[in-house]
Amino acid sequence: MVGGQAEIPHSKIRNRHVSAIGKKLLRDLWGMRGQALAIALVIVSGVATFVAALGTMDALTRSQQSFYEEARFGEAFAALKRAPNDAGRRLRSIPGVASVQTRVVADARLDVAAFDAPITAQLLSLPERGQPTLNRLVVRQGRLPRAGREAEAAVSEAFAEAHGLGPGDDLTAIINGRRRTLTLVGVVLSPEYVYQIPPGGFFPTPERYGVLWMPRPALGAAYDMEGAFNSASFAFTADADPQSVLDRIDQVLDPYGGRDAYLRADQVSHRYLTEELRQLEQLAAVLPVIVLAVAAFLLNVVIGRLIRTQREVIATLKAFGYGDYALGLHYLGMVLVIVAVGAVGGVLVGTWMGRALARLYLEFYKFPELQYALDAGTVAIAVGVTALAAIGGTLYAVWEAVDLQPARAMQPEPPATYRATIVERLGLQSVFDQPTRMILRHLERRPLNALLTVIGIAASVAVLMAGIFFGDAMEFLTDVQFNQAQRQDLTVTFTGPTGNAALSELRHLRGVAAAEPFRSAPVRLRHEHRRYRTAIEGLVPDPSLRRPLNAELQPIPVPPRGVMLSDYLADVLAVERGDTLTVEMLTGRRLTRRVPVAGRTTQFIGVGAYMQLGALNRLLREGRVLSGAYLALAPGATPSPTLSALAERPRVAGVQAQGRALESFIDTIGDTVLTFTFVMTLFAGAIAFGVIYNAARISLSERARELASLRILGLTRGEIGYVLLGELGILTLVAIPVGFVLGVGLCYATVQSAQTELFRVPLVINRGTYALAATVALVAALVSGLVVWWRLGRLDLIDVLKTRE
Repeated sequence: MVGGQAEIPHSKIRNRHVSAIGKKLLRDLWGMRGQALAIALVIVSGVATFVAALGTMDALTRSQQSFYEEARFGEAFAALKRAPNDAGRRLRSIPGVASVQTRVVADARLDVAAFDAPITAQLLSLPERGQPTLNRLVVRQGRLPRAGREAEAAVSEAFAEAHGLGPGDDLTAIINGRRRTLTLVGVVLSPEYVYQIPPGGFFPTPERYGVLWMPRPALGAAYDMEGAFNSASFAFTADADPQSVLDRIDQVLDPYGGRDAYLRADQVSHRYLTEELRQLEQLAAVLPVIVLAVAAFLLNVVIGRLIRTQREVIATLKAFGYGDYALGLHYLGMVLVIVAVGAVGGVLVGTWMGRALARLYLEFYKFPELQYALDAGTVAIAVGVTALAAIGGTLYAVWEAVDLQPARAMQPEPPATYRATIVERLGLQSVFDQPTRMILRHLERRPLNALLTVIGIAASVAVLMAGIFFGDAMEFLTDVQFNQAQRQDLTVTFTGPTGNAALSELRHLRGVAAAEPFRSAPVRLRHEHRRYRTAIEGLVPDPSLRRPLNAELQPIPVPPRGVMLSDYLADVLAVERGDTLTVEMLTGRRLTRRVPVAGRTTQFIGVGAYMQLGALNRLLREGRVLSGAYLALAPGATPSPTLSALAERPRVAGVQAQGRALESFIDTIGDTVLTFTFVMTLFAGAIAFGVIYNAARISLSERARELASLRILGLTRGEIGYVLLGELGILTLVAIPVGFVLGVGLCYATVQSAQTELFRVPLVINRGTYALAATVALVAALVSGLVVWWRLGRLDLIDVLKTRE
C-alpha cells in the first residue's frame, strides 16, 4: 500500500501502455490509409515481380528435373556415320560410363494431307521391345510401336498438335528416297525435344518439323543400319570425369566417323531451356530490387514526415512513461503492417502471374506436366527482402522519433526562413502571379523534399520504360534479322553436300528470281582454353540475300581469307580481328586447321561464323559443293508452286519459308512481351501513383494551416488548390525528363543482363515508349491531384487553425 492505495504493478502499466499505443498505431494507419495503400501497391509490384519470375523459373526447373529423371535423359551424346553393335559394348566398358543406349537416327521428309509445303523430320529407332534405356518416352496418347510392326510409328506431341494428328492416322514418309506409309499409334514426349526446333533453327516450327520413333529393325533396314548404329546416348557414374569420358568415347568412335561427343549442356533443347531460365533469374534480380528501393524511399519520406507532424504527441507519450524501445516498435510496427499488406498482396498477385506465365511457356516447352508450387523459400525471400528494405529505408526516421526529447518535442519546429527566391532576385517576379510565386518560394525553401519527390516519380518512369522497351527492341530486332540480314524468301537444305548443278536447277524453278548457295559445316572453335561448338557457314563473296552486317547494320562482303564471327561468339572466345582460331571439323575428314579471325558481325539472334564458300570448301578439302541455297521469289510470286516443285526433289531435306520463320518468331516472343509490357505498365502506374499521391498528401498535411489561412484571407478553393497542386505539377514535369535518363540507364542494365546465346536484345527505345511513360506519370499525377482536391474541399478551417504554431 502506498498512501492508502494499492500499488499498481509495472506489468499492468506496461500492458496498458501497449494497449494504448497499439490503438494509436491503428488510428495512425487509418488516418493515413490512402498513403499506406499507395505504398502497399508499390510493394505489391516488387514482390509480385519477384514471386512471378522465381515461381515461373522454379516451376520450369521442377518440371524439367522431374521429366529428365523420369525419362532418364542422357548426360552425353555422340553422333557417327556407322558403327557395328560390337562398338556399343566397347563404349559400355569405358570407365565412368554407367549405361549406353545405341540407336539409329535418320532424316526424312513427310507428306501430310492438306499441307502442301515440305516437312522435314527426324526418325529415331526404338528397341525391339519396351522403352529405351535412356531418353525414355512419355506416352500422351495411344501406345509405342510394337515389335514386328514395321509400319507403326510414334510422333512428337508438338508435331501432332500442329497437324491435328493422333493414333490411327496415316502419313507418308520419304525414307532414304523411298515412300512409305506410316500409321501413327502414339503421341509422345521426349526429354530430347522439350524445345523442338529444326537443325540450324532458332524457333519452333512444329508444322514443318516433326520427330518420329520407329522400331529399330524397320529403320535400320531402310538406312543400311542392320546390326549397326549411328547415334549413342550415355549416362555417367557418380565419380566420372565428364571430359575424360568424352575423350574416350571419341577414341572409340573415331574409326566409325564419330563427330565429337558432347555433354547435355550442349544438347540443343536443353541449352535453349537453360538460357530461358537464366533470363528469368536475371529478371527476378533486377526489377524487384528497383521497385522495393522505391518503396523503401516512400516509407522513409512518409514515416519521416509523419514523425515531424507528431512531435508533441511523441513528447506526451514520453512524458507518460513510454520508452525509446516502445516508441521505436510503434513506428516500426506501422512500417511492418504496410509491408505485410503489400507482401501478402504481392505473393497472391505474383502467384497468379507465375502460373499464367508458366502456362505460356508450356506452349513452347513440352513437359508432361507443369509442376507449379508456391515455394516457401521464395515467399520467405520476397517477404524478408521487402521487410529489410522497408526497415532500412525508415530506420533513420524512427531513430529521430526515439531520439526526440520531450522538452524539445513540446516546442513546434522553428518556422522556415523565407527569403527572396531566385526568380525575385532576378527581377522576374512581375512575370508570375502571387500564387505561382508562392509555389516557387516553397520549392526553394524545401529543396530536399522536392528532390526526393522528383526522384520517386522519375523512378516510376524508369521502371515503366524498362518494362515496355522490349516491344521496341523486338520490333527493331525483327526488322534487322528478317529484312536486312536474311532477305531470302525460302531456305532450301539438301540431304548432304551436293554439287553446283543443283544450284542451277533451283534457279530455273518456277517463281525463283535469284538463288545463292551456302555451305554449312559443324565445327568446334578453340582459342586458348575456350571452346565453342557451332557451324561455319560458307557464303558467296558479296551476298545479297543472307548478308552479314557490321556494327552500323550495313551489309559487308565476306573476306576472302579467315572467318568472321558474330559479336557474341567473338566475346565468348575472347578474340579480336587478327587473332587465330583452332577449327576442328566435325564432319568429313575431321581435319583441324588454324584460321585467322577476319572480323566481326552484328547478329541479334543465335551465333554465327562465316567464311567465303570456296574458302570453306578448301578448308574441308572438298570440291565445289553446297549444303543448300537461299532463294528469292519474283515480285508477286506466291511460294506454293515453288514449294510443290521442291517437295518432289528427293535431295531436298527441308525448306524454310522466311515468312513462316517470322511468324514463328513473333508467336514465340509476342505473347510473352505483350504480357510483360501490360504487367509492367500496371506496376509502373502503381509506383507513380504511390509516389505522387504520397507527396501531395504529405504536402497537404504539412501546409494545412497555411492553406486554411489563405482561405480565411479570401483566396478561393481553386487558388489554394493551384498553390498545392501546382507544386505537384511542376515536380512531375521536372521528374519526367529525369525519369527518361534513369530509364535509359535501367534499360541498358536490363539489356546487359539479358544477353543469351539465343537473343541479344538491342537497346532501342522508340518515341512511343517515352510518350507512354510520360503519359502514365501524368495520369497518376492527375488521379492523385483529384483525390487531394477532394480532400482539400473537406478541409476543416476551424479545426486546422486551432493547431498551436
